[in-house]
Amino acid sequence: MIVPDVLADGLKLVLCGTAPSRASKEAGAYYAHPGNIFWISLFEAGLTPRLLAPAECREVLGFGLGLTDLNKTEWGADAELSREGFDVAGFVEKMRRHRPGMIAFSSKFAAGVYFARRSVGYGLQSKTLDGIPLFVLPSTSGRARMYFDRRPWDELGRCVQDRLDDTDRIVWRSSLPSCEKTG
Repeated sequence: MIVPDVLADGLKLVLCGTAPSRASKEAGAYYAHPGNIFWISLFEAGLTPRLLAPAECREVLGFGLGLTDLNKTEWGADAELSREGFDVAGFVEKMRRHRPGMIAFSSKFAAGVYFARRSVGYGLQSKTLDGIPLFVLPSTSGRARMYFDRRPWDELGRCVQDRLDDTDRIVWRSSLPSCEKTG
């Protein structure tokens, strides 16, 4: 495992990427490349109370968040990864075991690998993982900067906040305007 999972039982949200970049591999931390705006996006969406540095990635647990990747054996750009390196079944097993309130894929590529299809829309998906809502975000990678749209990140922040109950757990009572299912 190149960068260890940051997971615990009953988190509000788990963010799932494809695989670590070279910078993340070298730092042993998620989203460590200086051109990656993951940590800024997480903070600006209201999902963390302060801006975290990649080296602080384990601290997301204290905010009810978790981090993982679909490919735990390879590193690099998405185009450099082998199909065999992706372990969707292992990811599903981890999510069933930890039961987060929601899962967000941190890129369309990661979501496409999970759903086994090329075209996936942003936002809350109509399919769930055993009742766990799934959300798709635009990549924060510097390589994808020209395509970045922060609106899905803001929507995720509102969606998570709108559904928190008094115990800080996500509750899916009914559809709320800030978080509509799309795909």
